[in-house]
Amino acid sequence: MATSELDTTRDEVSAPESVTPAAAAAPRASRSEATAGSTAASGARSSRQPRGARPRAVDDDASEAFQQAETNADAAKRETKRVRRVTSPAKAAEREQSRVTEQPGFVLHSYPYRETSLIIDVLTRDHGRIALVAKGAKRPHSALRGVLQTFQPLSLAWLGKGELRTLTKAEWVGGLRPLEGDALLSGFYLNELLVKFCARDDPHDKLFQHYLTTLHHLAHGEPAGIILRAFERVLLRETGYAVAFDRCTQTRGKVVPERRYVFHPDWGVRPALGDEPSDWPVISGQTLLDMEQDDYSRAQTVQQSKLLMRFLLNHHLGGVPLNTRQILLDLQKL
Repeated sequence: MATSELDTTRDEVSAPESVTPAAAAAPRASRSEATAGSTAASGARSSRQPRGARPRAVDDDASEAFQQAETNADAAKRETKRVRRVTSPAKAAEREQSRVTEQPGFVLHSYPYRETSLIIDVLTRDHGRIALVAKGAKRPHSALRGVLQTFQPLSLAWLGKGELRTLTKAEWVGGLRPLEGDALLSGFYLNELLVKFCARDDPHDKLFQHYLTTLHHLAHGEPAGIILRAFERVLLRETGYAVAFDRCTQTRGKVVPERRYVFHPDWGVRPALGDEPSDWPVISGQTLLDMEQDDYSRAQTVQQSKLLMRFLLNHHLGGVPLNTRQILLDLQKL
């Protein structure tokens, strides 16, 4: 009996308990779920973005598309501009025809244009009086700043055909002394006459040469009264206003030195009869003959020629006074 009970007890202890299939599968399922949960948690940790990073949205693709479209548009614009810059042969030929180089000229007047540029009124030998834009001439380090001076011979180059061309080059030629004192005021008087009497793009080669000669005489201190009278007469003749001083329009004969005459602004010389306007100067025949020969050696000729030329210039200017002449009159009153 004792042996039997002991064996029974040994069998209960050593023999494993009988396990059902469902109970056996439960631990395996628990382990699988734990593994899956661990994997999911690990995946969640690995997919977590760094702090401060912006989550990518669907609109990012649209933004990239817009940026790409803008880039393509900018490239197209640059290509269009590049194509437009290609000049046709006809336009290139026209541009070349509008280019003028190495043209002798003088600056008559200049005034500011925008912030850094100048508009200069110049007298040229072959193109007459023209207006040029000197771009950047007012800048402190501009090469044009010290070149575009009045009463100095220049070699000019420009581009364009319109009323206002573009100055491309200006070089000082030299050969003239600078004007000083009364000669300087006389030079400004010459420039004002040229601006008022010379139409644009109307060349006067003889007038240009006489202007150069007049500046030379003034710079060397020759009497301004005589030099200016000669220039005024050439100016009127070259611009179509002058008539002969030595012929009488009424008698159709030569002026008599001993007789007294007046000069009709439109018809010319006629005898002084006393019925002419009071502002018409009465001139001796000898003065008229001297003026025709550019002979100002007589004091009476110098005085009467000054009155006559002032009268004629004032008539052709429509009574508009000259600024430089008014300045000279004011200086004489000081």
